[in-house]
Amino acid sequence: MKKETIFRTFSNMPPLQTSRLTLRKLSPRDACDMYDYAHRSDVTQYLTWNPHPDVSYSREYLEYLQGRYAGGMFYDWGIVYRTGKLIGTCGFTSFNCTHDKAEVGYVLHPDYWGRGIATEALRKVIEFGFEKLNLHRIEAKFMKENDRSLRVMEKVGMSFEGYQREAMLIKGRYVTIGTCAILRSEWEKQ
Repeated sequence: MKKETIFRTFSNMPPLQTSRLTLRKLSPRDACDMYDYAHRSDVTQYLTWNPHPDVSYSREYLEYLQGRYAGGMFYDWGIVYRTGKLIGTCGFTSFNCTHDKAEVGYVLHPDYWGRGIATEALRKVIEFGFEKLNLHRIEAKFMKENDRSLRVMEKVGMSFEGYQREAMLIKGRYVTIGTCAILRSEWEKQ
């Protein structure tokens, strides 16, 4: 995979569709919907970022992302439920072009937990990674206590590969990080 492919793909981010969801580029008009979940401590408990303090913070963040999208340097889709409400994000957090691999991540509004939505969105992003970006391996990381996220990874066919003890300093404490991954050959067998 070449960096030019990533730039070309994500500087004009294609929308993705599932039966219940539209995955699309985030916009400053999503600020209220984003703030609705991003200000909650139960959402950010297992994430690297802190809760958004107010709607203007969410708006400023979304405005900042427009430049990242234009430069092909941001790889997250907004998850839009069939009602038209933005309820989270899902996408790639990083790429390793030398080894044809990427890392994925996701966040979802708690009102939509337990409905298979994160699984549906992640499955679509993984499909895009293997079919459109020609990746060989896609991995995801989670904090050890985040069993809900681990279950999402397992539901899309990722295999748990192990923990790295106290591998990241997040919000003032060292946390143990688990890794799950799926290979293209495993995806094709599903």
